[in-house]
Amino acid sequence: METKEAVIALAALAQESRLSIFRLLVQVGPEGKPVGQIGEALKVAPATLSFHLKELYHAGLISSRQESRFIYYSANFERMAALMTFLTQNCCQGMSEECLTMEETGLAGCCTPNSKAKSKS
Repeated sequence: METKEAVIALAALAQESRLSIFRLLVQVGPEGKPVGQIGEALKVAPATLSFHLKELYHAGLISSRQESRFIYYSANFERMAALMTFLTQNCCQGMSEECLTMEETGLAGCCTPNSKAKSKS
């Protein structure tokens, strides 16, 4: 990830509603959640929700898919991991034993669509 991409992603997350939306989508996993349920869960008005989803989408932090008449949004776990890697790639002046491990940051338990798809094949 380049610095410009990281700035765009961090700017998208630097707003309370968008951060809440992203965290909710991370919690539900790769299957995502329909727009209506996101709005209900976070008590966000449809027009406002649409604006925030657009910002997260343009930052590459979420993706969407249509199923029947519903639009589902899900976190882009690869992009999230790339952002986390960007933020920590030079951690502790190259003394990796001093840095937080994946388990300590909670990322080890994170699911990605690719890892689930690979485990099925």
